[in-house]
Amino acid sequence: MRPRMRHVVAALVAGLMTMSLAACGGDSDADTDSFTVGLLLPSKAIPRWEHSDKPLIEKRLKELCDRCTMEYANAESDARRQQQQVISMITKGVSVLILDAADTKALRSSIREAQRAGVPVVAYDRLAEGPISGYVSFNGAQVGRLQAEALLKAMGEEASRGSVVMMNGDATSPNAAWFRSGAMSVLAGKVEIGRSYATQGWSTDNAYANMSAAIAALGPDRISGVLAVNDAVAAGVIAALKTAGVRDLPPVTGQDADLDAVQRIITGEQYMTVYKPFKAEADAAAAMAVALGRGEKLDDIATTTTDSPTTKGVPSILLTPRAVTRDNIEQTLIKDGVYTIDQICTPKLRQACSQAGLTG
Repeated sequence: MRPRMRHVVAALVAGLMTMSLAACGGDSDADTDSFTVGLLLPSKAIPRWEHSDKPLIEKRLKELCDRCTMEYANAESDARRQQQQVISMITKGVSVLILDAADTKALRSSIREAQRAGVPVVAYDRLAEGPISGYVSFNGAQVGRLQAEALLKAMGEEASRGSVVMMNGDATSPNAAWFRSGAMSVLAGKVEIGRSYATQGWSTDNAYANMSAAIAALGPDRISGVLAVNDAVAAGVIAALKTAGVRDLPPVTGQDADLDAVQRIITGEQYMTVYKPFKAEADAAAAMAVALGRGEKLDDIATTTTDSPTTKGVPSILLTPRAVTRDNIEQTLIKDGVYTIDQICTPKLRQACSQAGLTG
């Protein structure tokens, strides 16, 4: 990553999106636009894709380009299916693609097909290989650092005595390596890594199987903490610990601020999650897509550049994630309108919510 001379913090992104709207025509020619943006998301295993990203991107596209339409497809964790979806969208005549690749290497040839067809591609959330035109994500190293810092804090003195199980993401995703690198920059030399696993498909079931193997190998008493890469993985980890009869659960991290994970944080089953403000990410991707659909450059939108294994200097926006624990749910997720107190605090959780100060 090569930041420009000006260092732009995430707080400016909203302003950049507004600038983008004005730069893209505002009242003059936005109403005459009529093109289709293709959105391809990788799976349904992680709730955020269908529940947050898709509707947020669609809404922002309409705000930026009233007559634009969106074509949507979900790969359901199948890279070959996503390859077919890309070709189908090109055949249907989309003008630009927003792609969260199910497999960043496998989609390289499809992105080349899009380039040959004159269809620019915005890589969304993870950096796809091939000739992409723009990239929007969060700082993955910072995600890993936030998880590791929170885990060390939660473990306290146990950090020097027990061991940590690393439950990483899917090995085919560059984000998984990015998260792990950030986490290890904090954990290295401070804790023993008892076991480390890649979680195929970011699947809760696969996380359950891997955690069960770790418990069998290490024994539950030697596991002082679990660095789970996201909330779906954390769910599998916690289920495996419970199945093994562990009553005093070790601290478990997460990512994505899924509703069920936030509820687990309230009850003390999960220690933390990493909140990535999806609206800012969706807004940035939509702004890039509309600009590219209008044949414009991304100079007024991108805040940095990123190198992929195949493409140098990709115009990029890398947003800032935030750690969420029981102590700051109200100041983060509720304040930003991600959830209401009523959504989090079901009747079954009212007492735990009251203890956490969520009584609004």
